[in-house]
Amino acid sequence: MFEKIANTKNPPADHIFVWDGQCGFCEFWKTRWENKTSGKLVFKTYQDCASSFQDIPLKEFKKASRLIEKDGHIYSGPDSAYRILWHAGNKNWHELYKTSKFFQYLSDHLYNHIAKNRGFYFKITKLLFGKDPLNLKLYWLLYLGLIALLIILLI
Repeated sequence: MFEKIANTKNPPADHIFVWDGQCGFCEFWKTRWENKTSGKLVFKTYQDCASSFQDIPLKEFKKASRLIEKDGHIYSGPDSAYRILWHAGNKNWHELYKTSKFFQYLSDHLYNHIAKNRGFYFKITKLLFGKDPLNLKLYWLLYLGLIALLIILLI
């Protein structure tokens, strides 16, 4: 499980989302979120900026994404994604994560599972949404419709 690190002694000049530059799954969602936040955040790989945050162990950057804000506060794992959405105008997910222990537990464990199986989930992501993160296709609706049709035909 990733460690939740509350603060850094080296706050950045801009809010920075730190992600794994060698992960296709991470890059897909980073690209989508970067577009949604319209320049409100800087997006950097941990490979490029981990040395600027000596108080955050490299192994923790490898385990989970981090959103490091200008005041030094760090949001880790799923909350880094929810906080990105907060910056994009959707406050609900971050607030739910902060207020619901059950949702926090579920999010953390699901995030941890996905992080350990990124290659598989990248394939699933492309299967359900297509290859372009800026132009999602809702293929999952087609698959759901086909399953419903199959069930109707079998009945």
